[in-house]
Amino acid sequence: MEKLNTGRVAVIFAAVIGGWHLFWSLLVAAGVAQAILDFVFWMHMLKPAFSVEPFDFTKSATLVLVTAVLGYVIGWIFAWLWNVVHRD
Repeated sequence: MEKLNTGRVAVIFAAVIGGWHLFWSLLVAAGVAQAILDFVFWMHMLKPAFSVEPFDFTKSATLVLVTAVLGYVIGWIFAWLWNVVHRD
């Protein structure tokens, strides 16, 4: 089994998780996040318990940065564990 490059996997995880939260921030900035959140709750037959606050750049940047860093750490750990489990 081929070894995973921990750095590359970590960057991919960071990009996906950070990018997902960047997309959410853009939805908040565009003013459509509440409607999407309401629709998702509706599909799951749940009453919405959360309301979206107005867009704040500092909060958005913090969200994207923290989730990207966590994504990097999770990706690195995943690749490292993969390599440990799949040693020849």
